[in-house]
Amino acid sequence: MMVRQHDPGDIREGLSPTATGAVGDSFEEFYAANFQALTLQLYAYTADVGQAQDAVQEAFSRAWARWDRLVRYERPAAWVRAVAMNVVRNRWRRLRAARAHARYRQEQTVEGPGPDRVALAHALAGLPETQRRAVVLFHVADLSIADIAEQEGVAPGTVKSWLHRGRAALAAELSEPRTEDPHV
Repeated sequence: MMVRQHDPGDIREGLSPTATGAVGDSFEEFYAANFQALTLQLYAYTADVGQAQDAVQEAFSRAWARWDRLVRYERPAAWVRAVAMNVVRNRWRRLRAARAHARYRQEQTVEGPGPDRVALAHALAGLPETQRRAVVLFHVADLSIADIAEQEGVAPGTVKSWLHRGRAALAAELSEPRTEDPHV
């Protein structure tokens, strides 16, 4: 099915007396006979040519899917017009709800991480992967040594060793006085 896109300049052109809802033998004839008139009506309602064309096109898409039933209606163009109006109303509702949400949503600014957190993240990044994972799982995820051992597929003693070495490395890294490079 070929459906021609209309540009805003030809909305009023070509309106014929048959463009009042007449139904031909095919959907294509119905579309050709009614698109411009319905777009003009929706343009008057929305004051936006693009929005009117989109709504009418959406309504015709829905009509095409139901054409076998719509063709038997007394005025199928009225059904398409009602659907197009509903499409516009639903868009306006969504836009109004989005604006209300934006108006009442409070902007929350979250401060960046403090120097201690940055130092901890840097120190954790310097640990070997197994030690870092054990420290994070134990202290952050709050898993037991047995749970970590099961997850990692190692003995509980291995997890204890990783934790001991990881904590010792973190303590050494975090307790050293930092000296700033004067050339930076």
